[in-house]
Amino acid sequence: MESMLVMHLHIIEPIPKTGRVIACFHRHSNVSHIHQHHQKQKKRQQTITRIPDKLWDEIVTVLPVEKLGNTVGRPIVPYRKVMDGIVYVLRTGCQWKMLPREYGSGSTCHRRFQEWVGRNIFKKIWARVLEDYDNKKGIRWTWQSLDSISIKSPLGGR
Repeated sequence: MESMLVMHLHIIEPIPKTGRVIACFHRHSNVSHIHQHHQKQKKRQQTITRIPDKLWDEIVTVLPVEKLGNTVGRPIVPYRKVMDGIVYVLRTGCQWKMLPREYGSGSTCHRRFQEWVGRNIFKKIWARVLEDYDNKKGIRWTWQSLDSISIKSPLGGR
């Protein structure tokens, strides 16, 4: 079979609430590669909208004690709902005030996010999940790579 050059544009993922899309331009030497590429894209898992139960079981051990539901004042928004809302904002880039109601109040999620950042909760979660992954799969800590670039500032530091 004669090799032919094929080019196509593949839309990878829409960016919510912006109308923009991430696109990838591919250039292939044969048509069968395109077919395999599209099959891989179909198998790709959907974006999670809730933190999976197993991951939540690890995260909840790091969070501060939650207030009881029968306290005076506004109704309590459960930490799980708040954490799902925080993840939604961080993944989509939407404004806190535009957070869908299924995650509770955007103000509450933002306030808890600020509080947890101040208490290093996310660093503790990261360390906990890395430790768990290292115990299950193993992390090759001896091999690490960092890439960076330094360029001169346009105004020369003025």
